[in-house]
Amino acid sequence: MPRFAANLSMMFTDVPFLQRFERAAAAGFRAVEFLFPYDYSPGEVTQAARAAGVEVVLFNTVPGDWSGGERGLAALPGREEEFRAGVARALEYADALGCRQIHAMAGLVAAGADREAMRATYVDNLRFAAESASKTGVTVLIEPINTRDIPGFFLNYTEQAAAIIAEIGASNLKLQFDIYHRQVMQGDLTPAIETHLPLIAHMQIADTPGRNEPGTGEINYSFLFAAIDRLGYAGWIGCEYRPRGETEAGLGWFRPYRG
Repeated sequence: MPRFAANLSMMFTDVPFLQRFERAAAAGFRAVEFLFPYDYSPGEVTQAARAAGVEVVLFNTVPGDWSGGERGLAALPGREEEFRAGVARALEYADALGCRQIHAMAGLVAAGADREAMRATYVDNLRFAAESASKTGVTVLIEPINTRDIPGFFLNYTEQAAAIIAEIGASNLKLQFDIYHRQVMQGDLTPAIETHLPLIAHMQIADTPGRNEPGTGEINYSFLFAAIDRLGYAGWIGCEYRPRGETEAGLGWFRPYRG
């Protein structure tokens, strides 16, 4: 049966971040993910997770100036030292939280940027991140993101990510397969999951076109969850969607999988 992790950056947002862990547990989630923990100390986040009895399964490395519009550093020439310091910081949190996966966001393509230079930077930085993370048993993930939600994002296609993973060849560099982003950019969901399953360490969900909970859009999630189960996927599925109302009111889709 698929295993779901609540995304605390998008769900239960009517309460402060550290209170969302308990809300997720009360709703039946055994695991959580979130974008960034860095506004809080590792100890504060760890205490919130332990008190709620939930496992932290994913968060992102330091993204640069998020409030200023930056969306990652991994593919940005000239920002290598900042990216690598961000990896070290993420691994500090991962160690405290017992989290075994971190996502390294690629970043945006600036006007006139040299995409080949960006790709070379991305590959070098991911090699560094994977090697650093391997020392503590952490897996580094990369995620193709659609150009509607984040215009100009460097990594957009599943095959593009798979080629980079193959080139680097690190056993702890894997694919974060976001079903929502894949549907927006390429569709063909089940065959893509089947093809790339050996690379997929984490999945995420939201319905299209509104990025809301399953059952509010065009994706047949009942079919898809059954297919994921049949294929033998054993990782977590993060609920990275925007609830249309109160989070708990939109969890009808989750009842068959709760617990």
